[in-house]
Amino acid sequence: MEFLFNLALLFHFIGFAALFGGAFVQAKGPRRIINPAMFHGALTMLVTGLLLVGVWEMGSFRDGDPNHLKIGIKFLVLVGVFVFVLVNRKKDNVPAGQFWAIAGLTALNAAIAVFM
Repeated sequence: MEFLFNLALLFHFIGFAALFGGAFVQAKGPRRIINPAMFHGALTMLVTGLLLVGVWEMGSFRDGDPNHLKIGIKFLVLVGVFVFVLVNRKKDNVPAGQFWAIAGLTALNAAIAVFM
């Protein structure tokens, strides 16, 4: 179980890197789109996040119970990011506010993981 948890955590980090990196490379460009890295990164984070919680609840290899408040907040933020990505995926030019909301909420999700 611990191996499965660590593998899911690795893919969760890869999903974050794809989502945030996909947004970061377009920060100064004249036109912003939802590239495949952002879409697949958000989807990977969502699936692996749910898998992480499920494996943690099933196994007894981690000390203590998961912080359900933290998990709930991270889930809501990630669902918001995923909705933004899904709605704007086919657009030729994503509005700046929505694009920066995706990047900001992704950074917020990482900050919640680290500081909460």
